[in-house]
Amino acid sequence: MIARVLVDRYRPGLPWRRRRILLAIGVAAPVFAFLSVLLAVAFYPGFNHATQFLSELGGATARFPFLFNGGVLISGVAAGFAGVGFGLAVAAVGGSRIAAGGLMVCFILAGIGLVISSLFVWPNPIHLFVNLGLGIILAPLFLIWGLHGVPGMGRLRIFLVLVCVAMALLALITNHRIWYGLVNPQNVGWWERLFAVVLVGWTGIAAWVLERRLFASAVAAADSERRDPAD
Repeated sequence: MIARVLVDRYRPGLPWRRRRILLAIGVAAPVFAFLSVLLAVAFYPGFNHATQFLSELGGATARFPFLFNGGVLISGVAAGFAGVGFGLAVAAVGGSRIAAGGLMVCFILAGIGLVISSLFVWPNPIHLFVNLGLGIILAPLFLIWGLHGVPGMGRLRIFLVLVCVAMALLALITNHRIWYGLVNPQNVGWWERLFAVVLVGWTGIAAWVLERRLFASAVAAADSERRDPAD
């Protein structure tokens, strides 16, 4: 049933099919990343969410580090594809092409950081290239800019503003810029997970909203063409 719906939704002939497929990858990527973490934790006896970092799931102390590192690798590649989908979707709905380009760059850099970190695992210093993923903090700003003036995108823009506020607060808290001591060695792992959920989770929601918008427009365009084939 699900397969039939997906085949129909992304059937050849509907406008923006490839862009919508890329956005679908953007919806699936956060879900896949979450499941990869759960699987890696399940095969890491004694893993402490409060005191250990997620990167340790793919480090030397992990029993099956490839479970986590493979998930990060695939998620990184998916992030790059999703970023292209985001940028092309913004252009398709009439948004700023400059913002669309900035959006693509944010996602592609994040993807590169994830791929490198999956190949050079913790505690290898090269693993710190994962911090390129923090560039995704800027992506909602580019998306807000890109969707400015696009009808029907008001609720998504409000959601993105809230995401920006949440990420800014989490960045300040986890870097001890405000409320010093709130993050400490006894709870740092939970803060990292909260930051990761916000950092990655919004991308799936935004991709889903944009894909729905493009699909509705594609169906409307196809129906219009059927009614007036001369056009």
